[in-house]
This record gives sequence, C-alpha cells and structure tokens, in this order.
Amino acid sequence: MALLQQAIPHVVRAGASIPRIGLGTWQLRGETCVFVVEQALRRGYTHIDTAQGYGNETEVGEGLASAGVPRQSVFLTTKVRPDNMGERALRASVEESLRKLRTDHVDLLLLHWPNPEIPLRQTIPALNAVKREGLARAIGLSNFTMALLDEAWSLTEEPFAAEQIELHPFLDQRRIRAALASRDMAVIAYCPLALGATAGDPAIGRIAQAHRRTPAQVSLRWLMQQPDVVAIPKTSKVDRLVENLAVFDFELSADDMAAMAALTRPGSRLVNEPQWVPQWD
Repeated sequence: MALLQQAIPHVVRAGASIPRIGLGTWQLRGETCVFVVEQALRRGYTHIDTAQGYGNETEVGEGLASAGVPRQSVFLTTKVRPDNMGERALRASVEESLRKLRTDHVDLLLLHWPNPEIPLRQTIPALNAVKREGLARAIGLSNFTMALLDEAWSLTEEPFAAEQIELHPFLDQRRIRAALASRDMAVIAYCPLALGATAGDPAIGRIAQAHRRTPAQVSLRWLMQQPDVVAIPKTSKVDRLVENLAVFDFELSADDMAAMAALTRPGSRLVNEPQWVPQWD
C-alpha cells in the first residue's frame, strides 16, 4: 500500500495537499459503502470524498475505522448540505458530520450547492470559523457559478482551496475553470467518467486500445494531465478501484489530449439538483 500511496501525486492549494485520485462515495450505501471505503484505503487510496447529502457519513467513518489506516494519511472531504448553510446550522452540521465520520476534523469542507434562500454573507463567516477552529483544515465550494464564486470570495477571510464541479470529456467547463485558476483554486472533478458514458465513446475507445488501457483509465489520465485537476470516480467494485488508481504509469500524447478535448457537446451535463441548481455558466 505504501508504494501506491507514494505514486499518487497531489495538488497543493491554500495549504491543502489534495491527492489527485480519490474515491467518490455518492450513491454508496450501507455495508457496500463500508466495504468499498475500507478496500480503497487498503489498496492505496488516500483520498475519500463524502457529503452530508449522501447520507453515508456514518458508513464512511466505519470504513475508515475498519481499514486500520492512520487518520493522518487520509485526505477526507465532506460537504455541507444547502439547507445547513447559515451561521448556527452550518457549525452544528459540521460537528454532526465529524461524529459520524469518527474524526475531529476533515481535510476539506465544501459548501455542496448554493442556496438562494440563505445569503452567502450568513454562511461564509461560519465556514471561515470552522476552519479557524480546526474542524476543517481547508475550505472550498461545490457547484458554484462564476458570479457566486466571486461573491463568496468577496466575503471570505480564508482562501478557498478548491471547487468541486462536474467534469468529464463531454462537458465544456472552460469558463468556470478559468475563473478557478484565477483564484488559484484546484478543480475537483466529480462524474469524471460521465456516469459510465466514457466507456462507450468510440474516440475514447480507440485511444484506450492504442495504449492497452481501459476507457476509464484514459478518461482519468486525460484529467491527470491537466495540472489543476483532482478526480473522484465512484465505484462499488474492487477491481474498478484498482483500475481507477492505475493511471500514473502511462501518458497520453498531445494528439490524444486534443481528441479528448474535442468531445465536448451540448446537453452533456449529468447532475442537476432541481432545488439548488444555479443558472450554469
């Protein structure tokens, strides 16, 4: 396991050293979630991503405990539900998350979705406070548009380390990525395999065949060759855990990278939460 841990590069932003491949746990539930988190950590993963809204923080905490990996060797992210934004609710929800996760801090705390009903001026100071008190080592955002990103930055006294956004070869996210780069924030890509759609794309398939890799590995490698990006693919299968981590021992050519970048197409966004979804950039 130590060799695999050493092989995973990190993105460093605002004092947070974020392993570039992590395990996403969206939709993982119950004993499956416990097992997958435990197996991921035992097989070399050092980055686990969860959220209050996933309803699995307790199971993630159990998996962390079962794996027997030192807490300091794991980069742990959770996210605050939109209805827990605001001064008092945010802090109470973070304390509850820490109890469920069986830890005294998370390494990265994100605001999961913007909430139009609760002004950011009530939320960002509370986010700053939990960081200053050590409940979160770093803070950031998720699913914020460029305008909301600007507003959040105008209100914060602590730098944001990252924003989590949907990112895969089919979705054009150049505008928000440029805005994040201008703030020196990392990009954490969720749905990096487009919920499995990359496996059926002919262009990705041809590149994968040329490199004797899977389409998933090629898609993740495409992200890894973009220096500001972290990816958190989700899987419930142990063999896929191993596959998704094995992306640091080959390289895509410039032509491969250009071919992947050319796959963007309209209507390719996969995740929309009707109650919270903003007007996307």
